[in-house]
Amino acid sequence: MRRLTLILLLAYLALPAFAVQPDEMLKDPKLEARARHLSQELRCMVCQNQSIDDSEAPLAHDLRVLVRDRLTKGDTDREVLDFLVARYGDFVLLKPPLQWDTLMLWSLPPVALVAGLIALVVAARRRSVPPTPALSADEERRLADLINPGP
Repeated sequence: MRRLTLILLLAYLALPAFAVQPDEMLKDPKLEARARHLSQELRCMVCQNQSIDDSEAPLAHDLRVLVRDRLTKGDTDREVLDFLVARYGDFVLLKPPLQWDTLMLWSLPPVALVAGLIALVVAARRRSVPPTPALSADEERRLADLINPGP
């Protein structure tokens, strides 16, 4: 019984949590699907790491309503995104386009990965100890005298 409860709890936690309220949803399933798709591409300006589809912030609610309103007025997906980008800037997009002003944002993860790999290789090479050469007969005699000093 415990296992079943644990499995059900984990399955419930694994399901995505959507903040879309029933009163926000459109009656046309195709328009609603487009609205949900767009909502998953737009960043909540309050939460900043969630889409407006996942966020319960009041601003996210307003943006979801705005997206649905624009779609019911006949805007294309591109027109809705362009409208929101014009109003809030590229920051409203969860995946901002590659431009000169976002170049650092896009290039930093690969550069950090390469720098980390280089640091690991350098650290591994410094750790490797070169083989010690064999002692000469004179060195072995002196070592034996140091270890076993005579009376």
